[in-house]
Amino acid sequence: MALFRRDKKTREDERLEEGLEKTRTSLFKKFDRLVRGKDTIDESVLDELEEVLVTSDVGVKTTVDIIRRIEERVARDKYVSAGELQQVIREEISGLLLDSEPDRPADFDAQFPTKPHVIMVVGVNGVGKTTSIGKIAHRYQQAGRHVLLGAGDTFRAAATEQLQIWGDRAGVDVIKQGHGADPAAVAFDTLAAAKTRGAEVVLIDTAGRLHTKTGLMDELSKVKRVMDKQVEGAPHEVLLVLDASTGQNAIRQAEVFTRSVDVTGLILTKLDGTAKGGIVIGISNEFRIPVKYIGVGEQLDDLQVFNKRRFVDALFGS
Repeated sequence: MALFRRDKKTREDERLEEGLEKTRTSLFKKFDRLVRGKDTIDESVLDELEEVLVTSDVGVKTTVDIIRRIEERVARDKYVSAGELQQVIREEISGLLLDSEPDRPADFDAQFPTKPHVIMVVGVNGVGKTTSIGKIAHRYQQAGRHVLLGAGDTFRAAATEQLQIWGDRAGVDVIKQGHGADPAAVAFDTLAAAKTRGAEVVLIDTAGRLHTKTGLMDELSKVKRVMDKQVEGAPHEVLLVLDASTGQNAIRQAEVFTRSVDVTGLILTKLDGTAKGGIVIGISNEFRIPVKYIGVGEQLDDLQVFNKRRFVDALFGS
């Protein structure tokens, strides 16, 4: 049976473990109850495991996928002990999580095929969208990249000011217009400025009104079309920000956004404040979209590039 390779812990590993402490503690309690007194994986163990995963916000569809994969593995290997169950689950969960696509790398020092590389960030109000943009800009800036921000959320009061605060913290410029301005015009101007200034990465903030408003989705589609006229193929990424602490509501938001916008990656925020970290697995698997970044704290460096092996290690305890 293949085992995960254990590397020396970095500060990011430690922050990730700290951020997932609530989820890990909850999962351990359920898992300990599951394997206590059991010698082998049988139907009763799998039934209880299904309940553990569903109540850990992994989601019904993904739980069914994990149980099916474990059943196939037990049938193939003929015998898997209860003591080996956690390692089996680690490997099967890791197998369900997608890696970032080569032309959309998550690492902040990676090279992009097109410059400027344009990223549109979407999500409802309150999920940490603008904060995530600021943290991503900071990480790119640290890696020596020329970054530009576009204040495309012209609907919410003080949204532009909030993005400007994060731009100042990260040391990057923000292209903006007044409250109520056309978001597509802001995006167009931002890309024009990016080409003039030689920016390598552009992050466009967008409005985050309730995901039940079809008008918002129409607006996002318009912003995308206008950006493509200024920079061919833009936006090259559409990142959907979801608040992990909202559990199944995050899945409902993902359903609406993925139907209306070509979402290429996920940002899961506020993992440090919830026991619902299993939602990361469910959303990525159900929508077949890679998780690119996760938020595990309030500091500028607390937004991390998602690494599925390290995430699973932190989830179960390394």
